[in-house]
Amino acid sequence: INLQSTTMKRVILFVAACALGFSCSQPQSLQDRLTIHDKEINEIIAQMTLEEKVEMMHSKTIMSSEGVPRLGIQDIKYADGPFGVREEVADGFRPKGWSLDSATYFPTGSALAATWSPELAYDYGNGIGVEARLRGKDIMLGPAINIQRLPVGGRTYEYFSEDPILAAALAVQYTLGMQDAGTAACVKHYALNNQETNRGTVNVIVDERTMREIYLKPFEAAIKEGGAMCVMPAYNKVNGFYCSENAHLNNEILRDEWGFKGMTVSDWGGTHSTMGAALGGLCVQMTGDNYFGQALIDSVRNGALDEAVVDAKVREILRLRFAIEPVPEDVANTIMTSQPETQKIAYEIAQKSIVLLKNEAGNLPIAKDVKKIAVIGQNAVLTTAAGGIGEGVKTLYEISPLEGIQARAEKAGVEVVYAPGYKNYQMRMGWGRPSAGPVNPLVANSIDEPADPALLAEAVALAKDADMVIFFGGTNKSIETEGSDRKNIDLPCGQNEVIKALYEANPNVATVLISGGPTDLRYLAPYSPAIVQGWWNGLEGGTALAEVLFGDIAPSGKLPFTFPLKLEDSPAYATGSFPGEGSGEDLFTLMYRLDATGYTREQIQEYIASLPDPVSEYREGILVGYRWFDTKDVPVMYAFGHGLSYVDFEYGALTCKQKKDKIQVSFDLKNLGNMEADEVAQLYVKRLDSKVERAEKELEAFERVALKAGETKNVTLEFPVSELAHWDNETNGWVLEPGKIEILVGSASNDIRQSIHTE
Repeated sequence: INLQSTTMKRVILFVAACALGFSCSQPQSLQDRLTIHDKEINEIIAQMTLEEKVEMMHSKTIMSSEGVPRLGIQDIKYADGPFGVREEVADGFRPKGWSLDSATYFPTGSALAATWSPELAYDYGNGIGVEARLRGKDIMLGPAINIQRLPVGGRTYEYFSEDPILAAALAVQYTLGMQDAGTAACVKHYALNNQETNRGTVNVIVDERTMREIYLKPFEAAIKEGGAMCVMPAYNKVNGFYCSENAHLNNEILRDEWGFKGMTVSDWGGTHSTMGAALGGLCVQMTGDNYFGQALIDSVRNGALDEAVVDAKVREILRLRFAIEPVPEDVANTIMTSQPETQKIAYEIAQKSIVLLKNEAGNLPIAKDVKKIAVIGQNAVLTTAAGGIGEGVKTLYEISPLEGIQARAEKAGVEVVYAPGYKNYQMRMGWGRPSAGPVNPLVANSIDEPADPALLAEAVALAKDADMVIFFGGTNKSIETEGSDRKNIDLPCGQNEVIKALYEANPNVATVLISGGPTDLRYLAPYSPAIVQGWWNGLEGGTALAEVLFGDIAPSGKLPFTFPLKLEDSPAYATGSFPGEGSGEDLFTLMYRLDATGYTREQIQEYIASLPDPVSEYREGILVGYRWFDTKDVPVMYAFGHGLSYVDFEYGALTCKQKKDKIQVSFDLKNLGNMEADEVAQLYVKRLDSKVERAEKELEAFERVALKAGETKNVTLEFPVSELAHWDNETNGWVLEPGKIEILVGSASNDIRQSIHTE
């Protein structure tokens, strides 16, 4: 940041002061810090009219809620996330067209998770928190920490992992980092928002054990260990009640058990009643005031609702308002949101997220004798910061994979040629009207359109004349998008046909997949000796990818979810619990994105009332992701935790000891290669004599370890004994079952290098 500018100095000093005051005033409990102003808050509430209280409990604008102007309490300002501060928007999420609201586009959630680095998660949250302050925002709507239950999930790219331990560790540090910057984190979507199909109406049926052990763990950690100040109830129902009015989730668990002292805000359009939401734990309705407006005032006035319930909600809102210093209007939005320091964080995350799935012929890194590279595939040039429905970032810049490769190749004297290879599927939008204009010859009419003969011929010709082919496949932001789940995980638009033809023309092929979630690679794998998962990797994604491909750095990402051999093998499909029957349009899309639906506002409410009311039974129980595949002995394409390097690592024998309430496991880890590289050591536990249902093994600890060429480090992994407990549905509590365990340490869930037994 150029501190020569007086305005810039003022902004940075203000942000620093907010963060310093925030961190220095924390009591021992991260949630109790929110109560230190309760005496003053109670005095304010005593001066407020009922109308003023209720005015705080619903939206003022599409991204703000009211303060108490008469008493000098500022509005609360929200910004969408979670992988960058969204541009300023008006009604319907139309961009306002400001000049200084371009933010840093960070790698999306699954890319961050592929780093397996809580330290980078902290930096990620902190960077976004700092930029939110520059924009005058009090609350960032993130992190998004739901478990990735479905390979087809529309928001898989946004969430962290199929595993609760990994997701929780990242959620905690993301939250701490953001709130250390002086911005409140709003963890979402609480809870069990694991599908976009009918997300506005679906009733999730789940037993308490499954909910506690799998789906609530990241939220519990973010509240207790991360001190999250805000929680967003999800759109869906859980066991019969909408999340915005689910007393079991919001009152009994969140507040009474976890000690949450902050505020809850509904997802946009996710409030469904006045009394249900008021008694079920919601503080703020977003957006509108049809429930938390005059209807709420009337409910208090006619005696149906005790005003003390309203007071409790206002108290929670004011706790957050007092904890987060308002940014003065003449300070906010005075410099560009995206700053070099945060851009560097995004770059470092991208470097460490890239996963080398396969490298059978040693095609990577690119050999020194390669002088001409054919880059094939539109995913090499398509941008990923925005698109589809929901979250996006107005980025200051975005280096595409092709740009990154070209820049790095120029330094090495390597020629790079490019061909699109296949057509690209795009969602058609036009703010209420079908898009008009000439037909783009590179855009497919459907997602399963076969390969275009002319594009294929052009690509093959380039491949034959090159020393190496880098094929870019995967999905895009129209295919993986909020508001809908994918129909399958197939590679779209004839990509399988393209890679086969390229391999036959030139077998020196490496494939780079640009996507947020898994894809079906059964047909691609035989024709690609090397495969890389490249993600939607932020504004420096192309630079980081090129560094890995050329061998400047070793790939070190690990998969945060399983790549199944075929979709039907995954647990929700194998048990017949997804997709279910009846699929209506998405609630958020209908209410806020008329550009995507083509409906008029007059048609919306009647249509919403006709949406189906489906049920989703979580029949697989605790066997989510790799737990299912391992326990049921179902083969996979690439396992949870998988990721190769350009070097090999040697794991030494394990030693194990219990220290107080923790189990510690130590071992030597050696880099056997000739370059610096990171390894993510993973510790799993297998119960040997349990009398209750258990997964074959479960992740309990992990650590990213940086090793120089030939270096050996002693690594200690530890986890609390309490993590071995299971939730007992009969006693409605945690039970630590005695017995023997096997501790497994390795490089992936299916690549165990060492083990040891203990009790």
